Amino acid sequence: MTISKRDLLLAMASGIAVAGVGAASPASADEAKPSQEPGHDMSGMPPNWHGNEKIAFLIYPKFTALDMAGPHYMLGNLMGATTYIVAKNKVPVVSDMGLAIVPTHSFDECPTDLDIICVPGGTEGTLAAMEDEATMAFLKDRGARAKYITSVCTGSLVLGAAGLLTGYKATSHWVAREVLKDFGAEPVDARVVIDRNRITGAGVTAGLDFGLALVAKLRDDTYAQSLQLLAEYAPEPPFNAGTPKTAPAPVRDMMAAMFPQFLANAHAAANRAMAKRG
Repeated sequence: MTISKRDLLLAMASGIAVAGVGAASPASADEAKPSQEPGHDMSGMPPNWHGNEKIAFLIYPKFTALDMAGPHYMLGNLMGATTYIVAKNKVPVVSDMGLAIVPTHSFDECPTDLDIICVPGGTEGTLAAMEDEATMAFLKDRGARAKYITSVCTGSLVLGAAGLLTGYKATSHWVAREVLKDFGAEPVDARVVIDRNRITGAGVTAGLDFGLALVAKLRDDTYAQSLQLLAEYAPEPPFNAGTPKTAPAPVRDMMAAMFPQFLANAHAAANRAMAKRG
């Protein structure tokens, strides 16, 4: 018999729920014997640990796969939730690093009412998505009803182009964060930004923190901590160069010098998107 990670989380959560309540000493040796059945008794855990969320991840050609995969792992472990990998059609979508992902649903097949919609980022692929009429129509439609509208990395630019960040605080990859102003959003230099029902993560790996923050919001801290332990998410990077503030100046300047054309193109795409909105 195989055990999925979600089953493992369920078993862990059951144990935490029982431990949290506290148990009296067994009255007899027989009572002290471990049960022969798997400990998947739903009655032993808080009722809010099981939901029925519908969670859609939008993907498009040349998106950054880790922007989607990190949050998908975290949110996919929400007991009772259903995840959808959504694209224009169900043809495999190739990421910016050549990783092919097969969508589970097309735009037309995606549920109309979603609890969460999440948009990953990228570079050239993101700019193309910002000006793709079908992608914008899909986001505007689902975003009009979704309970949480979210993104990771430059996916926030796609939300902005769809008119879903106007008047909201948001973050993005450090390279593109200031472009959010073009959409009437307020850029914030933070790993995860929560403004009402808009939740945005910074660059790439911030998707893991974003996912955990949303799990805690939808369940509770103990559930999120259990999932963090399940994922063994305890990063110890060999360098302290993960932000412009901590990276050595030569490294920061070299990387920043790589993106002026992308920034110019992003501003231009943002201006065109705003012009279409009138």
